[in-house]
Amino acid sequence: MKSWRAISVSAAALACIFSIALLWPRAAVLLSPRVARRLHAASSALAAPWAQAQQTPTIEDYNPKSTLVVPEHKIQRAKYPFIDIHSHHWNPTPEHVDQLVKEMDTINLRVLVNLSGGTGEELRKTVATMKGRYPDRFVVFANPSYDDINTPGYGQRAAERLAADVRNGAQGLKIFKNFGMDVKYANGERVHADDPIFDPLFEKCAELKLPVLIHIAEPSAFFDPWDKNNERWEELKEFPQRARPPSKYPPFETLMAERNHLFAKHPKVNFIAAHLAFHGNDLERLGKLFDALPNMYVDIAAVLAELGRQPYSAHDFLVKYQDRVLMGKDIYEVNEYKWYFRALETRDEYFEYYRRRHAFWRIYGFQVPDEVLKKIYYKNALKLVPGIDAKAFPN
Repeated sequence: MKSWRAISVSAAALACIFSIALLWPRAAVLLSPRVARRLHAASSALAAPWAQAQQTPTIEDYNPKSTLVVPEHKIQRAKYPFIDIHSHHWNPTPEHVDQLVKEMDTINLRVLVNLSGGTGEELRKTVATMKGRYPDRFVVFANPSYDDINTPGYGQRAAERLAADVRNGAQGLKIFKNFGMDVKYANGERVHADDPIFDPLFEKCAELKLPVLIHIAEPSAFFDPWDKNNERWEELKEFPQRARPPSKYPPFETLMAERNHLFAKHPKVNFIAAHLAFHGNDLERLGKLFDALPNMYVDIAAVLAELGRQPYSAHDFLVKYQDRVLMGKDIYEVNEYKWYFRALETRDEYFEYYRRRHAFWRIYGFQVPDEVLKKIYYKNALKLVPGIDAKAFPN
């Protein structure tokens, strides 16, 4: 009986405290200052745990764990041997190359294309270190130099350097993202991506039947205001130098127009536009480009999140344009390829992407037919890149 009485008294006291808390402004006028302070302290103490539990997390801290239970197929090794058309290994050492091959074997990565070969002596050393040790496991692309772009005759010299790089083992040309954005003439004028000064270089690519893997622009969101509406907000916070404000850079659409014009005026050159040509968020637009430019191809490096958030559209697009898309990863990390395998080979649902700054959303598998998978994994690269041994791959 005493315990019930104590509970009733406590409940009544709490009810009084909360009633006063609700009517605090009016009650504060009626109560003495001493009593008012005590009641305020009591109500604050009771409310504190609930308030702490409801603190709003920052966008970086918010990381909800999914309660979804569905079948999972966490593939560790590609179904078919594949060619990674987009990787970077600057000045590799023999030890690094040996470790690469060991890791490549674990995931069925048959040939890795190092896009960072450089030019001249740097390229010769890279080829010797990689292909000299494992002739059938690596491909090295050359890179143009712009150091003498202000000296008359640049285009012809660039073409001659490329020809020398091919004699030293280069099997393609990679053009980095500074092309069209940061490369400038001595007077400060931006060198446009379709500037005629580069025509001799691309004509040499056509002559030598060299593919050109080219990175022009950045994701369109990097050119947009960095505010609450920008879906790449987290990446721009982590790497603010990736923003492309109009005070320093041309608009995204200007760069796209220059790129498309470049591809159109060199129809004998096979261009591989890096990162789905930065149209992974608009596959219909990319399809129209394919229809208009038969010499245009793309890789899927670092844009898996774009495909994974639209699995139906991604599947249909890859089936329709199966001859135009190549497997690529970009930043090499052997443990991250499995996300590509899972997306391309399964219909798994709503799984986390491996790099949050690229995507705060989860992705879905868009399983493509085996013949399409073979083309993405290796057949399209075999068609474009000279010198890869086709016997290492299934028919």
